[in-house]
Amino acid sequence: MKTRKLKDLTVSEIGMGCMGFSHGYGEIPSEEYAIEAIQDAYRAGCTFFDTAERYGPYLDPKNMGHNERIVGKALKDVRKEVVLATKLHIATEEPQADGSVYHTLRRHVEASLERLQTDYVDLYYLHRVNPDIPVEEVAQGMGRLIEEGLIRGWGMSMVNVPLLERVQSIAPLSAVQNIYSMMDRAYEKEVIPYCQKHNIGFVAFSPIASGYLSGKVDPNQTFSGDDVRQWVPQLKKENMLANRPLLEVLSDMAARKHATNAQISLAWMLRKYPHVVPIPGSKNKGRILENLGAWEVSLTDGEFQELEEALGRIAIHGQRSDLKNKTEFID
Repeated sequence: MKTRKLKDLTVSEIGMGCMGFSHGYGEIPSEEYAIEAIQDAYRAGCTFFDTAERYGPYLDPKNMGHNERIVGKALKDVRKEVVLATKLHIATEEPQADGSVYHTLRRHVEASLERLQTDYVDLYYLHRVNPDIPVEEVAQGMGRLIEEGLIRGWGMSMVNVPLLERVQSIAPLSAVQNIYSMMDRAYEKEVIPYCQKHNIGFVAFSPIASGYLSGKVDPNQTFSGDDVRQWVPQLKKENMLANRPLLEVLSDMAARKHATNAQISLAWMLRKYPHVVPIPGSKNKGRILENLGAWEVSLTDGEFQELEEALGRIAIHGQRSDLKNKTEFID
């Protein structure tokens, strides 16, 4: 697979979101199945794997690190060949209890290192900004972790340009991870151009719009329990039906390119921006390999422009990045 740069980190141009093996997509598979799926992805050319300390069944604190442990077991034998990204949350009371934001960061990353069976993390994200904790102090702490060799780079998730400007001069970011897909393009206006200008990679989570763009989600399907899709506006029945014109465009292009809808949506993203790296997530081995296969789908200038024009005229219903529909679940 071809590679891309997240500042100084070289990654496969499509990464793998591993959350689904622990949380978010209904019943979780066995650990054995999850490990095999991650290893299959590596053998298929994926070298960029995304996890988080919070990813565990129902996000229950007692399940902290469930996903990191799976990823660590799966990739321990090829650790030097892959780029591992994980994330932390900082609760308001933690820095005071630990003595500083830096000491909180260090405690969290040391726990992640143990679970991941490694002595460094390639990319360490602040999973969500806590408004009670100055991001400048987070940046200073991340800079120290980089100097100490515990992490190679750091990033932030679901952030805007004003937040990026507050930290970039303190400890330059390697990546920003925000939601981005054909159905959620709000960050094209400011965040993606800012990242491109400042040599910050943009990692797109939910690049297939929680599976909707695959065309395989039944509008009558219901989600419950630990399945985050029950809160995704795009997957409300009325929105899925209203967004069918986009699926028709994808299906038409997929048929012509001998590809799948999901592959076309990812190929469009790769063609549009050289510094964007999508990390589609799935708990299904076949879907994972299908998504990774998108790197082999090459769009001509004319095909790309055709998709761009279609996106320009099709109204999207239920955008997750729309503040009116903003939800607080973790992904």
